[in-house]
Amino acid sequence: MTEYALYLESGPKMRTTMAHVFGLLGCTASGPTTGEALEAAPEEIRRFLEFLRQHGEKVDLRSKITTSVAAHVMEGSWIGYGDPAPGFAPDFGPLTPKERDLHLRRLDWMRADFAELLSRVSTKQLTTKPASGRALRPIVEHVAGADAAYLRATVGPFAELREATKAVERADVPLVDALRSLWAVSHVRLAAMDEDERTRMVRHGEKIWTARRGMRRMLEHQWEHLREAERRFDAKR
Repeated sequence: MTEYALYLESGPKMRTTMAHVFGLLGCTASGPTTGEALEAAPEEIRRFLEFLRQHGEKVDLRSKITTSVAAHVMEGSWIGYGDPAPGFAPDFGPLTPKERDLHLRRLDWMRADFAELLSRVSTKQLTTKPASGRALRPIVEHVAGADAAYLRATVGPFAELREATKAVERADVPLVDALRSLWAVSHVRLAAMDEDERTRMVRHGEKIWTARRGMRRMLEHQWEHLREAERRFDAKR
Protein backbone atom coordinates (compact mmCIF):
# COMPACT_ATOMS: atom_id res chain seq x y z
CA MET A 1 0.00 0.00 0.00
CA THR A 2 1.27 3.47 -0.93
CA GLU A 3 -0.23 6.60 0.59
CA TYR A 4 -0.03 9.94 -1.20
CA ALA A 5 -0.50 13.28 0.55
CA LEU A 6 -2.96 15.59 -1.21
CA TYR A 7 -2.81 19.38 -1.10
CA LEU A 8 -6.30 20.67 -1.85
CA GLU A 9 -7.62 24.01 -3.04
CA SER A 10 -11.31 24.71 -3.39
CA GLY A 11 -13.77 27.52 -3.77
CA PRO A 12 -16.52 28.42 -1.31
CA LYS A 13 -18.46 25.49 0.17
CA MET A 14 -15.80 23.09 -1.17
CA ARG A 15 -16.79 23.57 -4.82
CA THR A 16 -14.41 23.38 -7.81
CA THR A 17 -11.56 21.52 -6.16
CA MET A 18 -8.08 20.58 -7.36
CA ALA A 19 -5.92 18.09 -5.51
CA HIS A 20 -2.15 18.39 -5.96
CA VAL A 21 0.08 15.34 -5.44
CA PHE A 22 3.43 16.79 -4.40
CA GLY A 23 4.92 13.29 -4.13
CA LEU A 24 4.34 12.98 -7.89
CA LEU A 25 4.86 16.60 -8.87
CA GLY A 26 2.63 17.35 -11.84
CA CYS A 27 -0.13 14.93 -10.92
CA THR A 28 -3.47 16.51 -10.06
CA ALA A 29 -7.09 15.47 -9.73
CA SER A 30 -10.04 17.82 -10.12
CA GLY A 31 -13.73 17.78 -9.46
CA PRO A 32 -16.75 20.07 -9.16
CA THR A 33 -16.70 19.32 -5.42
CA THR A 34 -14.00 18.35 -2.93
CA GLY A 35 -15.52 14.90 -2.53
CA GLU A 36 -15.38 14.24 -6.27
CA ALA A 37 -11.77 15.45 -6.52
CA LEU A 38 -10.78 13.12 -3.68
CA GLU A 39 -12.63 10.26 -5.33
CA ALA A 40 -10.83 10.89 -8.64
CA ALA A 41 -7.36 11.12 -7.09
CA PRO A 42 -6.38 7.42 -6.93
CA GLU A 43 -7.18 6.85 -10.62
CA GLU A 44 -5.27 9.97 -11.66
CA ILE A 45 -2.30 8.91 -9.53
CA ARG A 46 -2.33 5.49 -11.19
CA ARG A 47 -2.43 7.07 -14.65
CA PHE A 48 0.53 9.26 -13.73
CA LEU A 49 2.45 6.20 -12.51
CA GLU A 50 1.65 4.43 -15.80
CA PHE A 51 3.04 7.44 -17.64
CA LEU A 52 6.27 7.26 -15.63
CA ARG A 53 6.61 3.54 -16.30
CA GLN A 54 6.04 4.07 -20.03
CA HIS A 55 9.04 6.39 -19.98
CA GLY A 56 11.33 4.02 -18.14
CA GLU A 57 10.90 4.84 -14.47
CA LYS A 58 10.51 1.93 -12.07
CA VAL A 59 7.11 2.08 -10.40
CA ASP A 60 4.92 -0.48 -8.68
CA LEU A 61 1.49 -0.50 -10.29
CA ARG A 62 0.33 -3.40 -8.14
CA SER A 63 0.45 -1.48 -4.87
CA LYS A 64 -2.87 -0.25 -3.51
CA ILE A 65 -3.13 3.54 -3.63
CA THR A 66 -4.48 5.47 -0.67
CA THR A 67 -4.57 9.22 -0.03
CA SER A 68 -4.61 11.60 2.91
CA VAL A 69 -5.24 15.35 3.03
CA ALA A 70 -2.14 17.30 4.01
CA ALA A 71 -3.56 20.80 3.51
CA HIS A 72 -6.69 22.50 2.23
CA VAL A 73 -6.48 26.09 0.95
CA MET A 74 -9.80 27.91 0.65
CA GLU A 75 -8.66 31.55 0.62
CA GLY A 76 -7.72 33.92 -2.16
CA SER A 77 -8.98 34.47 -5.68
CA TRP A 78 -9.47 31.92 -8.47
CA ILE A 79 -9.48 28.94 -6.08
CA GLY A 80 -9.70 25.40 -7.44
CA TYR A 81 -7.94 25.99 -10.74
CA GLY A 82 -4.28 25.22 -10.03
CA ASP A 83 -2.48 27.95 -8.14
CA PRO A 84 -4.10 29.58 -5.10
CA ALA A 85 -2.40 32.81 -4.09
CA PRO A 86 -1.13 31.54 -0.71
CA GLY A 87 0.50 28.54 -2.38
CA PHE A 88 1.36 25.41 -0.41
CA ALA A 89 4.15 24.86 2.11
CA PRO A 90 6.22 22.64 -0.26
CA ASP A 91 6.22 25.47 -2.85
CA PHE A 92 8.61 27.52 -0.76
CA GLY A 93 11.52 25.16 -0.28
CA PRO A 94 14.66 25.49 -2.45
CA LEU A 95 14.77 23.48 -5.68
CA THR A 96 17.87 21.29 -5.73
CA PRO A 97 19.72 20.53 -8.98
CA LYS A 98 18.69 16.86 -8.67
CA GLU A 99 15.03 17.78 -8.30
CA ARG A 100 15.23 20.25 -11.18
CA ASP A 101 16.68 17.57 -13.45
CA LEU A 102 14.01 15.03 -12.44
CA HIS A 103 11.13 17.45 -12.95
CA LEU A 104 12.56 18.73 -16.22
CA ARG A 105 12.95 15.19 -17.55
CA ARG A 106 9.31 14.43 -16.74
CA LEU A 107 8.20 17.73 -18.27
CA ASP A 108 10.06 16.81 -21.46
CA TRP A 109 8.20 13.48 -21.54
CA MET A 110 4.82 15.19 -21.14
CA ARG A 111 5.63 17.63 -23.90
CA ALA A 112 6.82 14.86 -26.22
CA ASP A 113 3.62 12.88 -25.63
CA PHE A 114 1.51 15.98 -26.26
CA ALA A 115 3.39 16.73 -29.48
CA GLU A 116 3.05 13.10 -30.63
CA LEU A 117 -0.72 13.20 -30.03
CA LEU A 118 -1.00 16.51 -31.88
CA SER A 119 0.90 15.08 -34.85
CA ARG A 120 -1.89 12.49 -35.24
CA VAL A 121 -4.70 15.07 -35.17
CA SER A 122 -6.01 16.48 -38.44
CA THR A 123 -6.27 20.20 -39.15
CA LYS A 124 -10.05 19.86 -38.96
CA GLN A 125 -9.83 18.21 -35.54
CA LEU A 126 -7.56 21.01 -34.35
CA THR A 127 -10.13 23.67 -35.14
CA THR A 128 -13.46 21.89 -34.60
CA LYS A 129 -15.16 22.93 -31.38
CA PRO A 130 -16.61 19.99 -29.44
CA ALA A 131 -20.05 19.98 -27.83
CA SER A 132 -18.49 21.33 -24.65
CA GLY A 133 -15.15 23.03 -24.18
CA ARG A 134 -12.73 24.62 -26.63
CA ALA A 135 -11.29 23.48 -29.91
CA LEU A 136 -7.82 21.96 -29.61
CA ARG A 137 -6.00 24.81 -31.36
CA PRO A 138 -6.92 27.42 -28.71
CA ILE A 139 -5.97 24.90 -26.01
CA VAL A 140 -2.52 24.51 -27.56
CA GLU A 141 -2.07 28.28 -27.71
CA HIS A 142 -3.20 28.49 -24.08
CA VAL A 143 -0.66 25.83 -23.06
CA ALA A 144 2.13 27.69 -24.87
CA GLY A 145 1.17 31.02 -23.31
CA ALA A 146 0.90 29.58 -19.81
CA ASP A 147 4.26 27.80 -20.16
CA ALA A 148 5.85 31.10 -21.11
CA ALA A 149 4.16 32.93 -18.22
CA TYR A 150 5.33 30.38 -15.65
CA LEU A 151 8.85 30.46 -17.06
CA ARG A 152 8.95 34.28 -16.98
CA ALA A 153 7.75 34.27 -13.38
CA THR A 154 10.48 31.79 -12.50
CA VAL A 155 13.55 33.17 -14.30
CA GLY A 156 12.43 36.50 -15.78
CA PRO A 157 11.69 37.51 -19.40
CA PHE A 158 14.13 36.92 -22.24
CA ALA A 159 14.01 37.51 -25.99
CA GLU A 160 14.17 33.90 -27.17
CA LEU A 161 11.09 33.02 -25.11
CA ARG A 162 9.11 35.96 -26.48
CA GLU A 163 9.90 35.07 -30.10
CA ALA A 164 9.19 31.34 -29.63
CA THR A 165 5.82 32.10 -28.02
CA LYS A 166 4.84 34.44 -30.86
CA ALA A 167 5.71 31.73 -33.41
CA VAL A 168 3.06 29.44 -31.90
CA GLU A 169 0.46 32.19 -32.20
CA ARG A 170 1.41 33.21 -35.77
CA ALA A 171 1.01 29.70 -37.19
CA ASP A 172 3.48 30.46 -39.98
CA VAL A 173 5.17 27.12 -39.29
CA PRO A 174 3.51 23.79 -38.44
CA LEU A 175 2.01 23.92 -34.96
CA VAL A 176 3.94 20.95 -33.56
CA ASP A 177 7.22 22.37 -34.86
CA ALA A 178 6.51 25.74 -33.24
CA LEU A 179 5.66 24.07 -29.94
CA ARG A 180 8.82 21.97 -30.00
CA SER A 181 10.89 25.09 -30.63
CA LEU A 182 9.24 26.85 -27.68
CA TRP A 183 9.82 23.86 -25.43
CA ALA A 184 13.46 23.62 -26.50
CA VAL A 185 13.95 27.25 -25.43
CA SER A 186 12.20 26.48 -22.13
CA HIS A 187 14.30 23.35 -21.49
CA VAL A 188 17.60 25.14 -22.04
CA ARG A 189 16.67 28.01 -19.73
CA LEU A 190 15.34 25.78 -16.94
CA ALA A 191 18.39 23.53 -17.12
CA ALA A 192 20.61 26.62 -16.76
CA MET A 193 18.98 27.94 -13.56
CA ASP A 194 21.66 28.99 -11.11
CA GLU A 195 21.56 28.65 -7.33
CA ASP A 196 20.01 32.07 -6.83
CA GLU A 197 17.18 31.31 -9.28
CA ARG A 198 16.56 27.93 -7.67
CA THR A 199 16.31 29.31 -4.13
CA ARG A 200 14.97 32.87 -4.30
CA MET A 201 11.46 34.04 -3.46
CA VAL A 202 10.00 36.82 -5.62
CA ARG A 203 6.66 38.52 -5.12
CA HIS A 204 4.44 38.70 -8.21
CA GLY A 205 1.26 40.51 -7.25
CA GLU A 206 -0.47 38.52 -4.51
CA LYS A 207 1.81 35.49 -4.98
CA ILE A 208 5.28 34.67 -3.73
CA TRP A 209 6.99 32.84 -6.58
CA THR A 210 9.77 30.27 -6.37
CA ALA A 211 11.45 27.90 -8.81
CA ARG A 212 9.69 24.99 -7.11
CA ARG A 213 6.33 26.68 -7.60
CA GLY A 214 7.18 27.39 -11.22
CA MET A 215 8.15 23.79 -11.93
CA ARG A 216 5.00 22.57 -10.20
CA ARG A 217 2.78 24.73 -12.35
CA MET A 218 4.56 23.90 -15.60
CA LEU A 219 4.27 20.19 -14.88
CA GLU A 220 0.69 20.31 -13.63
CA HIS A 221 -0.57 22.52 -16.42
CA GLN A 222 1.08 20.41 -19.12
CA TRP A 223 -0.26 17.23 -17.55
CA GLU A 224 -3.77 18.67 -17.23
CA HIS A 225 -4.00 19.44 -20.94
CA LEU A 226 -2.22 16.27 -22.02
CA ARG A 227 -4.92 14.36 -20.11
CA GLU A 228 -7.61 16.53 -21.73
CA ALA A 229 -6.27 15.74 -25.20
CA GLU A 230 -5.95 12.04 -24.36
CA ARG A 231 -9.55 11.85 -23.24
CA ARG A 232 -10.73 13.58 -26.38
CA PHE A 233 -8.67 11.69 -28.98
CA ASP A 234 -7.48 8.48 -27.37
CA ALA A 235 -10.27 6.10 -26.36
CA LYS A 236 -7.81 4.01 -24.30
CA ARG A 237 -7.40 6.87 -21.83
